[in-house]
Amino acid sequence: MTALPLAGIRVLDLSTVLAAPVTATFLGDFGAEVVKVEEPGRGDFTRGTTPGARSAYWAQEARNKKSVTLDLRTEQGQRIVRDLVPKFDVVVTNYRPPTLRSWGLDPDRLSELAPDTVLVYVTGYGLTGPYSDRGSFDRIASAFAGLTYVTGDDDRDPVRSGYSTIDYMAAYLGAFAVVTALYHRDTAGGGGQVVDLALYEAGFRASEDALAAYATTGRVRERAGNRNPQIVPASDFTTADGRRVSVHAGTDALFRRLSRLMGRPELADSEEYATRAARARHAEALYALIGEWAATYTADDLSKLLNESDIPSSPLMSIADIAADPHYRERGTLVHVHDAEFGDLPMPAPLPRLSKTPGSVRSTGPALGEHNTEVYSGLLGLSEDQLAALEADGVI
Repeated sequence: MTALPLAGIRVLDLSTVLAAPVTATFLGDFGAEVVKVEEPGRGDFTRGTTPGARSAYWAQEARNKKSVTLDLRTEQGQRIVRDLVPKFDVVVTNYRPPTLRSWGLDPDRLSELAPDTVLVYVTGYGLTGPYSDRGSFDRIASAFAGLTYVTGDDDRDPVRSGYSTIDYMAAYLGAFAVVTALYHRDTAGGGGQVVDLALYEAGFRASEDALAAYATTGRVRERAGNRNPQIVPASDFTTADGRRVSVHAGTDALFRRLSRLMGRPELADSEEYATRAARARHAEALYALIGEWAATYTADDLSKLLNESDIPSSPLMSIADIAADPHYRERGTLVHVHDAEFGDLPMPAPLPRLSKTPGSVRSTGPALGEHNTEVYSGLLGLSEDQLAALEADGVI
């Protein structure tokens, strides 16, 4: 069996909710040994509302990780984590800069302790700048990145994405940064370095040409609902069974196919709809025509018809639709993993897919403190008596 590409890389996960720990999860999927530090007696937020429990969410996002407990609010706990840091290739954390400084886990201190370690700081606003001490979550980052402002219908209040989109985008950026930094360290002898990733930056980087357009024309991107005002037709339509189907026929070639499929081939040659610019000017009338036609089909039939005509289309999928979809299953976008508590548990597969060294789920989220002895004795040489004393004092 081919070794996973990150086998031999050791990662210390000093984080909670959500971008930073998922960064570590992505690394673990491809073979890194990930040790997660959790609060004694309670554990990570994603364990659920019962202290020390294992939610299905925890089983998924703490997969391929080991769990140790350590109270970072104590001086003894802080000393132990500083002893651990040099034993690791990568450290991932997301505590606010004031907390990091007070615990002695700031970049300067850790870089001095572990010059060959890649130190990943996923903070709300970054380690620099006037807002650097502020806290944040996905919702706040989405607001600050401008993503929430442009999301929703133009006649209603903005809405946040239904998923923690920025957290996961930031996790992919964080994992990419780790691999880049490790490559530099291991091929150029560059040593470790600090990865300074602000949560909002993941959302801002996805803002397309909004900033360039504003700088050159003064145009502020506003909400446009499900439509793109420059690309017509590209929207969602209600079908006969009350579902919605997303359709993109915004190029001239795609619109010609759609016109033929609708039984209205003359539309593609008409003055109102022949070009992208013309369709944008007459969007309302065109959308009314397409909407009337789409409403005569069920969602599945409409999507099948469109895709058979090489017009990109998909029903708006609920998670129940996804769980039953043959493409997700046969391609392996989701995997089924056995968990001792939950049984057969479906979850997103390790992504992206690599042809020679694909990722794998080797274990689901561990019990709280399951690996205390292995890590503290194996890496720091602590004895059974020392571990017992630390546990009695509430440090682990």
